[in-house]
Formats: sequence, structure tokens, C-alpha cells
Amino acid sequence: MLKVEHLTVKIENKIVLRDVCLEIGEGETHVLLGPNGCGKTSLIKTILGFSPYKIVGGRILFEGRDITQLPIHERARLGMAVAFQNPPELRGVKFGKLLELVGGETQRLLAEVGLPLEFLERELNLGFSGGELKKSELLQVLAQKPKLALLDEPDSGVDVESLRVLGRVIDRLTGKCSCLIVTHLGYILRYVRAKVAHVMMDGEIVCSGDPERIVSTIMEKGYQWCRSCPKRRKS
Repeated sequence: MLKVEHLTVKIENKIVLRDVCLEIGEGETHVLLGPNGCGKTSLIKTILGFSPYKIVGGRILFEGRDITQLPIHERARLGMAVAFQNPPELRGVKFGKLLELVGGETQRLLAEVGLPLEFLERELNLGFSGGELKKSELLQVLAQKPKLALLDEPDSGVDVESLRVLGRVIDRLTGKCSCLIVTHLGYILRYVRAKVAHVMMDGEIVCSGDPERIVSTIMEKGYQWCRSCPKRRKS
């Protein structure tokens, strides 16, 4: 479904990703872990085609097609959808109208994440709580019925109950499409079954493996341990 080959990316004169390789098969769910500022969101935005992220090496394939030079809207049409960590507020844009334009089924989607019907009349992300923001983003992804969902820290800034609801919805989503979930501490893995976990440090994916084992090691020893790990992949 997605293949990232030796991707090196810069913003202005700063390299933010170095020789990143990643392959996600059809229907697979992968998680990307790492400390703040290590390049996780940069990878998401590069996959989506955000213009400030300049690819200086490597390429991105989606369903076997080279999309390295495609604009964002073309990638979306191919079946990519994203839930941002910090989405912008859009005054004058009703949440319900956006969901209707994207894919409809607004009442069913609201019920799935436990939001009231009145939520449809609110302006997008304006005054939303942390949990409401995450639910809003996830609903927009669900409405698009994507082939690949990119979820940027869906477990950050939410309370325990919201995390439980979001986790269960994401777990159902992973049965319908391929997913790449970015997470800092891995809380979402209490509810979501992932095939592979990857650890990113300083713009590089330094190891990949069993999600449960990697998360438990990080929780016990911290990310600093990853810098000196004897099994760290050398670029």
C-alpha cells in the first residue's frame, strides 16, 4: 500500500528526515514512536506532500505508483486521509456541512464516537476540547473511507474516557484500511492492534519490531536508551 524508499527531506536548509525506509502492506497497521521533535510529523506531512518539505533523496510509492511529485489533493484522491495532531480552527465552516461534503453518514459517525447531534452546527475546531478535536479529526477520516489513514498522535491531550472511545473506533478503522499511527508514548496501543512498531530518532527510523515489546522497553528505559541500543540500525 505504502512504500517509502530511502527518503531524505529538508525544510529550508535543515535536514529533518534521513534515509527513511518504511513499507506498509494492504490492511496493515503500523505505529511510529519517538521523542518530541524527532521527525514523526515531518514524515506524515512529507507522505501527504506538504510543500515546505523538500525531498532531496528517495521516493514515495502508493499502491505501486510513484507519488513523490504529486500535489496534496491528488494524493487525497488516491485514497490518503489524515487526522492532524493540531488542526486549525476554521471560522464559518460548519462541522456537519464538512462531513456531509466529505462522505455523508453524519449521524452514524457522530454516534460512533459519542458526540451529540448539536455538534454538527459548531464551527470546525472552534472552541473544541482536546477530546473533541481528536474525535473531529477521526470522524473526517472515517467519512473519507480511505485506503491509507495517517493518524498523528490521536492519543495526545485526551482524557482516559476519550482515549478509550477513540481507541475502539481506530481499531475498527484498522480493519478497513492500512494505517500509520504516530504516537509518543504508545497509549493508543492499549486498544489498537498493530503489526509493526518503528522507532524514530533524529529523523531516522532506527529499529522496527514487535509493538508490545518495543513500547514496554521504551516505557521502562526511555527513549534515551534507544540512542545507545546495540541493535540500533546504522544508516
